[in-house]
Amino acid sequence: MARADAQLARDVVLTLVAQQPRHGWALHEELAPEGQIGRAWTLSRQLVYRAIDTLESDGLVKRAQPKDGGGGDKVIISPTAKGKAHVIAWLDEPVAHLRDVRTELVVKMMLRERAGLPAKKFLNDQQATFAPLLRAIESSPAVTPVDMWRRESASSVKRFLTRLEKSLSKSDQPPR
Repeated sequence: MARADAQLARDVVLTLVAQQPRHGWALHEELAPEGQIGRAWTLSRQLVYRAIDTLESDGLVKRAQPKDGGGGDKVIISPTAKGKAHVIAWLDEPVAHLRDVRTELVVKMMLRERAGLPAKKFLNDQQATFAPLLRAIESSPAVTPVDMWRRESASSVKRFLTRLEKSLSKSDQPPR
């Protein structure tokens, strides 16, 4: 697993635990392909448990004493104060790279919605983060296949963010 993927795994697992303390298997089910978050981004059982171990060693989560669950012991994972602070900062931090929109940004939006966090400022910050890069890509000649791909990808991200913001604006309006 690449370093960025491992960090994303940690941040997503930590956010899920901060939203509702639970045991590792429940986290795995949520991140499996048929899980609520897994629909957008999946994480194997082994990587969920690796993320939990890393988060614990970093002081971001703690494990409760095991309780007999009728089968195997289920250890509830909960965030520490440091972990909760990290989640708040991470959810408010715009995605740095266009390539991470499909994964990190979509998952952040799902987790923000679940937590009841407003999206408007976050999306404005995201668009401001991408604006210089999008302008540079749009103004450069698209001669090579790589250039063409970058331009198409950037255009797609720009449309996605605009549509996302419009869809959220419509849902913020009072019903008629």
